[in-house]
Amino acid sequence: MHDGAIASVRTIGGETNEFAITVELHQGSTLSPYLFVLVMDELTRRIQEEVSWCILFADDVVLIDETREGVNAKLELWRGVLESKGFRISRTKTKYMESKFSQNRSRNEGVVRIDNQDIPQSDHFHYLGSIMHKVGDTVDDVAHRIRAGWLKWRGASGVLCDKRIPLKLKGKFYKTAIRPAMLYGAECWAANKQQIHKMSVAEMRMLRWMSGNTRKDQISNEFIHGGLGVAPIGDKMRESRLKWFGHVQRRPMTTPVRRSETIQVEGARRTRGRSKLTWVEVVKRDMAACNLTADKALNRAEWRNRIRVADPK
Repeated sequence: MHDGAIASVRTIGGETNEFAITVELHQGSTLSPYLFVLVMDELTRRIQEEVSWCILFADDVVLIDETREGVNAKLELWRGVLESKGFRISRTKTKYMESKFSQNRSRNEGVVRIDNQDIPQSDHFHYLGSIMHKVGDTVDDVAHRIRAGWLKWRGASGVLCDKRIPLKLKGKFYKTAIRPAMLYGAECWAANKQQIHKMSVAEMRMLRWMSGNTRKDQISNEFIHGGLGVAPIGDKMRESRLKWFGHVQRRPMTTPVRRSETIQVEGARRTRGRSKLTWVEVVKRDMAACNLTADKALNRAEWRNRIRVADPK
């Protein structure tokens, strides 16, 4: 959604006149995003739906419906409201994704359009730094987070690979700038062993490079982690999942995040073979590893203390 001109008013001598603002929102300004969100919220207040059917963040909007006809109706409603006030929905950036929960549904159900222009279909969409796939896989998101980590690492490789800098200082930089980029959104992943292994392999390549060692030196991973003062990323992923689980458990049952736990998808059919690992199953496995139960999450201080994975000193 593009940032368009906003009509403003001013009062001179008791009279109120409109004038056009030709300067768009300044990139990097701390006030501009707040003003933009304030205007967007006011313009769309009457057409906003409940969370999970309508998700808003700044100029990123996600509209959800059970049919393509419903999506087209919502897009036309939002287009009419926003374009009547000087905003414009991007035709090139807007895409739609379809998740088929029933195998009996027809594959040809029309197209999605904005003002008679067809919107391309995608198997995944990028929202707030995470990648969501139509079948619920996290493979793309894990790969994206690994690339993000490498991008941060290469940007600081001049410091991280400098032999004159102490290893502990390199480890602190890694924990502050690189690991958070790799773990962004990881608390919501139903990560399997293969995905955890990919994250661990990427981390160990970074850490060995930072310490000036290769696999030919036959130095154990535990020694590398200890020298840099960095805990294994797999353990930190478990910590982030349990931390988020505790936060969810302490929320009232009326909140959207708790209501989503009881959603039943109509028409869903189980395919042959073992079903995919769900997030709840992964959390149960994590709690078993830490010898915890769900009721312990109600005590925030105790829960944080039990799930914490400390970096080696």
